[in-house]
Amino acid sequence: MSSSAGTTSLPGDPPGGRRAMGVWSIGVAVYFVAVIFRTSLGVAGLDAVERFHINASALSTFSILQLLVYAGMQIPVGLLVDRLGTKRVLTIGVVLFTIGQLGFAFSPSYGTALVSRALLGCGDAMTFISVLRLGTRWFPARRGPLVAQLAGLVGMAGNLVSTLVIARLLHGVGWEAAFAGSALAGVVVLILMLLFLKDHPEGFEPEPVRHTGGAFVRGQIAASWREPGTRLGLWVHFTTQFPAMVFLLLWGLPFLVEAQGLSRGTAGELLTLVVLSNMLIGLVYGQIVARHHAARLPLALGTVAGTALMWAVTIAYPGDHAPMWLLVMLCVVLGACGPASMLGFDFARPANPPERQGTASGIVNMGGFVASMTTLFAVGVLLDATGDNYRIAFSAVFVLEALGVSQILRLRRRADRRERERLVASRVETVHVPA
Repeated sequence: MSSSAGTTSLPGDPPGGRRAMGVWSIGVAVYFVAVIFRTSLGVAGLDAVERFHINASALSTFSILQLLVYAGMQIPVGLLVDRLGTKRVLTIGVVLFTIGQLGFAFSPSYGTALVSRALLGCGDAMTFISVLRLGTRWFPARRGPLVAQLAGLVGMAGNLVSTLVIARLLHGVGWEAAFAGSALAGVVVLILMLLFLKDHPEGFEPEPVRHTGGAFVRGQIAASWREPGTRLGLWVHFTTQFPAMVFLLLWGLPFLVEAQGLSRGTAGELLTLVVLSNMLIGLVYGQIVARHHAARLPLALGTVAGTALMWAVTIAYPGDHAPMWLLVMLCVVLGACGPASMLGFDFARPANPPERQGTASGIVNMGGFVASMTTLFAVGVLLDATGDNYRIAFSAVFVLEALGVSQILRLRRRADRRERERLVASRVETVHVPA
């Protein structure tokens, strides 16, 4: 693909600058808190088993339901962002995920805890697409890949907070105080957002949406889906995100403690390593794609290959436990999954006009969460069926990776050709814009 595809500045591009960074930072702070709440169960899985007296399948249901709601909300949220704007959608999201986290803190039963996680997933679903839309409204198009990677990096910092802070709170002040105390962060970002967040800089108002009926909604979805770049973005997101998501969201800690014989402290340090690796690799991937847009697909496929190799070596290692050096390598490679999944949005962004960016982003964002939800369920069922055999359970990873890679290879040529056509068309329009 052309090295400049999708990164050329277009007429009417917002200027960026300090004010853009300040407003965007508030939106990213909301996403940061959402990720803390989303991943807090990952360090509390064993505690949840004891608190609600549940097995592996029931434990996985927490995350499956949360991701089911999240994935199911992506297209509706994309449409809402296109229709209502970022601030309104983020406000609804913050209220919902804060109530969900607070409810989870005081849930007296497994059923009420499930409802709380569903509310959390609904609110969480409204954050990332809104932040992506905020970036496209405040920064020039050429900054899109880097801005998206930075947003993902901040999200992983939220994961780091879960791993380091909430894990300690759980064993220091207990379940209710840890989860209720963390819910206060939702109140803080809500206040900041209501006071300072704006959808777009002055003079860069989007065209008003004149049609809102069912036919218009179906048209938005259909037009986004028809673009090969949108579908390619979905499958890139599907294939790259879920191995690390499954590991961090739920099954990493039990795998390291129960299957590998590590202490909770050591397991927590390895989970932290995944997050730190993610943040570092995210910066590298963002810089590479900003300079060489053709690197998107090689980076995505290389990440999938590296992840599959490390999983295969780890679960096939002879003996009861894999050596520490191998577990460290696994965690470092898993850190590339999040940055690679962000590349999916870099295929959808140039394939869709501004009025469809939210919808297209929603379609792409469904990919990884559908894959994560499927794998979380498969691992839980296989663990119960095999007497906690993690080698068999984690083999589900390879099935979804094979499916995703086959779809990426099928769509890549059509997406490449269509993106080149749009780039040529945009250059022709730019030439004919009056001075």
